[in-house]
Amino acid sequence: MTSARVSQRIGSIAESATLAVDAKAKALKAAGRPVIGFGAGEPDFPTPDYIVEAAIEAARQPRFHRYSPAGGLPELKQAIAEKTLRDSGYETQASQVLVTNGGKQAVYNTFATLLDPGDEVILPAPYWTTYPEAIRLAGGVPVEVFAGPEQGYLVTVEQLEAALTERTKILLFVSPSNPTGAVYEPEQVKEIGEWAASKGLWVVTDEIYEHLTYDGVPFTSIATAAPALGDKVVILNGVAKTYAMTGWRVGWMIGPSDVIKAATNLQSHATSNVSNVSQMAALAAVSGPLDAVEEMKVAFDRRRKAMVGGLSAIAGVDCPTPHGAFYAYADVRGLLGKEIGGIRPATSAELAALILDKVEVAIVPGEAFGPSGFVRLSYALGDDDLAEGVGRIQEFLGTAR
Repeated sequence: MTSARVSQRIGSIAESATLAVDAKAKALKAAGRPVIGFGAGEPDFPTPDYIVEAAIEAARQPRFHRYSPAGGLPELKQAIAEKTLRDSGYETQASQVLVTNGGKQAVYNTFATLLDPGDEVILPAPYWTTYPEAIRLAGGVPVEVFAGPEQGYLVTVEQLEAALTERTKILLFVSPSNPTGAVYEPEQVKEIGEWAASKGLWVVTDEIYEHLTYDGVPFTSIATAAPALGDKVVILNGVAKTYAMTGWRVGWMIGPSDVIKAATNLQSHATSNVSNVSQMAALAAVSGPLDAVEEMKVAFDRRRKAMVGGLSAIAGVDCPTPHGAFYAYADVRGLLGKEIGGIRPATSAELAALILDKVEVAIVPGEAFGPSGFVRLSYALGDDDLAEGVGRIQEFLGTAR
């Protein structure tokens, strides 16, 4: 009997659907096809100049050519603590910060550190595609709680209560949300946080879209809104979205000292320190003004309205207005089973494949984020491409019979 070449643990990881769609779109574009990609959650703006200059200066300093502490440069950890107090109202210490290679490593480190095999994590859906895979890699069990467009993609305490078992250890809470752009009102955040505290649960909260909210809807940190959580909360964040720094790979996790110490030990064996040059760029970002994100928000807001308007005009499509991040999450269940381009797609995955094949527009199907019947489109791309892409989708789906 021969053993498998790839371990079951790694072989069972689902591919990142968002990255897969983005890669396919880029490959087609490189081959000369006029593909428009709505797949990746990546601002189309360059990283601000003052951040780039900080990186150039750091690259010239020999001390940054060497290993540095696995948990992050002390000055960056201190700046992240100060930035968290400024933006979230949450007081923490530099010793409670771990700087990671992007937000994904922060997610992985957190679940690897907190979960034992069989522990359950309540996972509101639609969810970012990486969350359930990181939970499973740590031996945990994701328990999905789905909130559809009729409730604004926002889960209720009643739904969370129904998902609770004796194995539940963590509630994952994300607002603003990827993939839906949904943002919880302050009172909802407080209610959910207090419920979690009353059940003795940990809360892991991803705040990477904290600065991207619209229509006067505020960002509310559950760590601040529900102080009853005490030291059973872990905050995940990073510079990627706020400062258009996706390629720099700097994220972080903030938590109680024992958890951060353990996660730092894990990272010391996995990757050691994050690139020092990227860390110094991140230091300039979190210590500097928020002017760059305010400028991006003006463009994102304009594109958000254009995309929602265009998608909502299609018969069979319901697209709630997102109040955060830079995604629209459209309900396309009204189109499934209808004839479009000579084919009757039965799932949103089939519909997304059909749209890419027939009109060369790349979108991500709902299967990547939870149940079928939905599609995610990022509006973090140029206005002209957005108008062209939505126009192609409108024309094609308008033929549904």
